[in-house]
Amino acid sequence: MGLNTSADTPLPVGEVSRLIGSWIDRLGAVWVEGQITQLSRRPGAGVVFMTLRDPSHDISVSVTCYRQVFDAVADVVSEGARVVVHAKPEWYAPRGQLSLRAAEIRPVGVGELLARLEQLKKALAAEGLFAPARKKPLPFLPQLIGLVCGRASAAERDVLENARHRWPAVRFEVRNVAVQGVHAVPQVVQAVKELDGLADVDVIIVARGGGSVEDLLPFSDEQLVRAVAACRTPVVSAIGHEPDNPLLDHVADLRASTPTDAAKKVVPDVGEELERVAHLGERARRCVEAFLEREERGLAHALARPCMERPHRMVEEREEQVTTYVDRARRTLGHLLDRAESELTHTHARVVALSPAATLQRGYAVLQKQGGSVVRGADDVADGEALRARVAEGEFSVRVDL
Repeated sequence: MGLNTSADTPLPVGEVSRLIGSWIDRLGAVWVEGQITQLSRRPGAGVVFMTLRDPSHDISVSVTCYRQVFDAVADVVSEGARVVVHAKPEWYAPRGQLSLRAAEIRPVGVGELLARLEQLKKALAAEGLFAPARKKPLPFLPQLIGLVCGRASAAERDVLENARHRWPAVRFEVRNVAVQGVHAVPQVVQAVKELDGLADVDVIIVARGGGSVEDLLPFSDEQLVRAVAACRTPVVSAIGHEPDNPLLDHVADLRASTPTDAAKKVVPDVGEELERVAHLGERARRCVEAFLEREERGLAHALARPCMERPHRMVEEREEQVTTYVDRARRTLGHLLDRAESELTHTHARVVALSPAATLQRGYAVLQKQGGSVVRGADDVADGEALRARVAEGEFSVRVDL
């Protein structure tokens, strides 16, 4: 609606409401799906008033219909039911309210709901939200457990009592929420996000008792599934009983068949752990005893060996060998010395026999000139030359007479 208005030429409220109504009147009828949150059937009134709400978002719209339209489905439609409405938008100008005028109401059957859930399941699985690789391991001994459940519900009692019976020191951070109806999804999503934001919370349990397919629909809501998939804290799904299988079971890190089963899977049993510790202690004791016995047998076997019974035996045996080797070395060295002495004696005798002194002993003399040179022939001297004559027992002077 393009209108030329200003602060000086404003439009009256009634004109604005009329213009909005004329624009909305041009809209065609639509099929709308939602959950009935309020239903007003005044006695004698020809119009039925309802509030239709989006189960996944905090959005609602008013719906009106003629009594005969609602009476056609009055036996199967009530507050909390999911319906598909064929309606045309209407604008109530006096109050400036938008509503839908329903011409036909169809309840959403269980089969149709399950078919839609199966389609949503396949779409989310294709995104990888249910992949085993995304599953986070649970801590062995959580110190603080976040619990999302209905107020004063049997699920809350089962989880708290069983967990504290198994491990009395365990602590809980409980968030009580609506677990069915129109407020269930936003409250559960908010509670899960709050607990995931607490650094001390080690694991989150979302618990609810059994119920019909319609009662468990909030736990198959896409918004809740994505919120759980985004959690950094491990999430345990404990919705309904064994046959129940909401989409939350697929995205959670662990699925428990019941709230009691969730307490058993999340919290270890103190008695079982003490028994396990005692068993491991006994195994350790037996292992140590077996090791000591094996080592004692090995030590006894080693001590029984002859070298350990008579440790000096090896020295004594080696002493005899050393004595033998020393005697052999002494004899060998004596033989070598005797042979060397004999050879030295013979060599000495030969040297003495060939020495000039031995020649002088036989009566020979050596004549030397004044310079010390030896006279070797008659031509080496002159008449009247003085020479030195060396004999075996001394020397004397001689003069040459030619």
